[in-house]
This record gives sequence, structure tokens and C-alpha cells, in this order.
Amino acid sequence: MKVQVYYIGKTTEAYLREGEAIYTKRLGHYLPISFEVIPDVKGGGKLSPELRKEKEGELIMARLKPEDGLILLDEKGQHFGSVAFAQWLDRQLQLPYHRLVFLVGGAYGFSPAIYARANGSLSLGKMTFSHQMIRLFFSEQLYRAMTILRGENYHNE
Repeated sequence: MKVQVYYIGKTTEAYLREGEAIYTKRLGHYLPISFEVIPDVKGGGKLSPELRKEKEGELIMARLKPEDGLILLDEKGQHFGSVAFAQWLDRQLQLPYHRLVFLVGGAYGFSPAIYARANGSLSLGKMTFSHQMIRLFFSEQLYRAMTILRGENYHNE
């Protein structure tokens, strides 16, 4: 199954982009995966958070197909340790989705329409991280999960 990761807005910090590139390259050995930046909403800085989430939601919905599985990276999502996440990911990859789409939202989260469309949600912890940092952290966790599933020596437990 193809895996797609959507991000709202570009990553502005070079050190984060460099880390993302490292894990993107590594993941290519395990999965047909791609990462796509959904451009920020034009004039979004002048919009209320609710209207901004709605506009971002419209951009996301336009990219999704009915047969896609959509998983949100959300502070209220399921919490997993790395091994449990790998097992969860393995089950998701066996489902009859056309694509498994992970979505890292913008600074204000997701619109009600996106929450309604989602097939699940994940949290990377109880702490709050910038949406740009989550991109790097999640890429690394996807890579870690794939090495766990393959029995490789990246993860120590």
C-alpha cells in the first residue's frame, strides 16, 4: 500500500528539513511513501483560527479519495510506544485502503470536516511540539516502526 504524509505549510528551519530528508530517504527502502506540503492558506495570518482550519480542511479534502485511510496526528489521538506503534502500523497497512494518508495539521489543528473524515488519530505524546517539529519526529517513528517490523537493529528494547 502507498503511504502519503501531508503537511500544512513548508518547514522553515533548515535543520528540520535536513532531518526530514534523511528519514524520507531511509523510508523509501521499506515503503512506497511520499511526503507532500500543502501550501499555507493565502492570507491565513489574517484569518481567525476557525476560518483558517476550515480553509486548510478544504485543501486537504480536495486531495483525498474516498478509498483513502486518513490518520490525523493529533494531541488527542492514540498513544503508542514504538513497538506497539509498529504493530498498529502493520495492521493499518493490511487494510483495504487505496492509500494510507497521515496528516500533520497546521498550527491550529484540524477543521470539524477533517475530524469527521478521519479513520483514526495518533498522538506522539502529551507534550506540545511545533507542527514543523512533529514532521521530523513522525518521519523518524515511521522509520523506526519499519525497522522493528523487519527485525533490524535500529530500535533497542
